[in-house]
Amino acid sequence: MTAKELAEMLSGRKYGMEITSEEARAAKDAGLVVVYGYSDDNVEFAGAIDDEVGAYEGATILLTPAGVLQEPDCGMDDCPYFAKEREKARTIKAVWHDEGGPCWTFETDIPHETFTIMEDGEPWCIGIVFSMADLEVTV
Repeated sequence: MTAKELAEMLSGRKYGMEITSEEARAAKDAGLVVVYGYSDDNVEFAGAIDDEVGAYEGATILLTPAGVLQEPDCGMDDCPYFAKEREKARTIKAVWHDEGGPCWTFETDIPHETFTIMEDGEPWCIGIVFSMADLEVTV
């Protein structure tokens, strides 16, 4: 399965029925990640990354080959280990739109395919599908 094939399969799904557990397992096996907005405050990751990120009014999410990079809880504002990982991380900007158009869209330089989640016959979210291989750092 490719990112394009998975995005085509998911496009047109209804809000709350974005991806089945079987599809998430198949995405994981293929090294693919599905990203979409849920409610007005969450970004969901399914497939090779299985996570949820709070994103009320939008957020910039850091990703590494290990998954979502969380801010450290060590109490150090200038943690050198986190800074090093942050430098290598790829980003996805989750954009919440209060009015007009889909509520959620995503901006990233990670190669990806898009899909549309619908609610009441209107586009609610423009999600993305990408390959974990594209998170690898090349030197």
